[in-house]
Amino acid sequence: MFLTISTTGTPERPATDLGFLLHKRPDKAQAFSTSYGTAHVLYPEADARRCTAALLLEVDAVALVRRGKGKGRGGAPDAALAQYVNDRPYAASSLLAVALSGVFSSAIRGVCHARPELSAQARPLRIEVPALPARGGSDLVRRLFEPLGWTVTADPVALDPEFPEWGDSRYVRLVLESEALTLAQALRHLYVLLPVLDDAKHYWVSSDEVDKLLRAGEGWLPGHPEQKLITSRYLSRRWSLTRQAMDRLELVRLAEADDTDVEEIDNAVEAETGAEEKPTPLAVQRQDAIVAALAESGAARVLDLGCGQGQLVQALLKDPRFTEIVGVDVSVRALTIASRRLKLDRMGERQAARVKLFQSSLVYTDNRLKGYDAAVLSEVIEHLDLPRLPALEYAVFGAARPRTVLVTTPNVEYNVRWETLPAGHVRHGDHRFEWTRAQFWTWAESVAERHGYQVEFRPVGPDDPEVGPPTQMAVFHLKKTGNDKEAKAA
Repeated sequence: MFLTISTTGTPERPATDLGFLLHKRPDKAQAFSTSYGTAHVLYPEADARRCTAALLLEVDAVALVRRGKGKGRGGAPDAALAQYVNDRPYAASSLLAVALSGVFSSAIRGVCHARPELSAQARPLRIEVPALPARGGSDLVRRLFEPLGWTVTADPVALDPEFPEWGDSRYVRLVLESEALTLAQALRHLYVLLPVLDDAKHYWVSSDEVDKLLRAGEGWLPGHPEQKLITSRYLSRRWSLTRQAMDRLELVRLAEADDTDVEEIDNAVEAETGAEEKPTPLAVQRQDAIVAALAESGAARVLDLGCGQGQLVQALLKDPRFTEIVGVDVSVRALTIASRRLKLDRMGERQAARVKLFQSSLVYTDNRLKGYDAAVLSEVIEHLDLPRLPALEYAVFGAARPRTVLVTTPNVEYNVRWETLPAGHVRHGDHRFEWTRAQFWTWAESVAERHGYQVEFRPVGPDDPEVGPPTQMAVFHLKKTGNDKEAKAA
């Protein structure tokens, strides 16, 4: 990644003042270690008439992948290859914005210890970015930079100059020119708008990003005509963070209009003295939804397939409607922990007669699973490789054939609402896939059709009008037909 900052000067105001502002000497090439590689600062030219500072970010693609290790494999078959074969070493992105704020931290804050008077002076500036991803094209680049006082040149980069019929890529060669801005203002514009144009961030987006956005956007973002787009993209479309930032920006606008402080505007509600009620964890909401669906089905003998550490088994034991609860898992360690959780060795005789734990793989048929009223697969299917799902389907729906089957799985569409989940990552490192609502519905309906069940779908957790609930649940009921002996017996 490469970016240059140029300025011109006179004998009275030499262009080499740029070195004071950037806190980097023109006669010395310097290297700085970053989380994603090495940033180099050098001056291709430096005299009184013209001075250019260049920032070169040398991205370590392997280190970048290692830093993200354990955050989920994703669902795409080429996801691993895409970690190494991509445009990160070449195209300006949030990585370059982070390097800019780290290497030029004093300049971006408008601090110049050696020559304090320089930081407040507007100067001729020319900024060039040879390869900038621009989701929205040259028109969006102009809409973002021109209201800030820049003269913008955004030339699309051809996919291949040898084959012009292929058209343009999503990259542009960007040139920004202005004589009315300070260097600090210019750097803040770049810090915010580079990741906005790329429409992606390569690091964890959390609530502190709102503060970063408001600090860098001070003086220009509240009145920008594309404020909403900038805020949403900068915060990776996390709706709660975007709403928080927009509310704070509106307070800034109102304060400026009234010529007063933000604190005086933001005093409509007194500080709360009592503790806020904590939201119910999703795991508890999911467990409650499962217990309610089982009770509704009239099931008394229940299988918890993939029971893990026994949380659901423990909850079912508290309800006398369930006379027999069987926890099944392939992991001996998980069953051992479940046994300790349930205190099986100290359980009374009547209670102990209601519960069993045994080891079994859900991708193989097991006669011990036959004859039960209901089976639960709670957050299980996403831990299997997709080619193994048909085996699980047959073992549960084809061989065991309980009257009712409950399946819950994450709704990947809701992932954008998790503020601490990096974009493109799954919720757990062992998830082989996470489905949209349409994908889950298609799978469940095809399973029901193949094995003589009917299926309905229920949300678990808050049902967002745009992206649906965090967890999706399918409730399968075995059809009562004359050809189905199991259904007759039930």
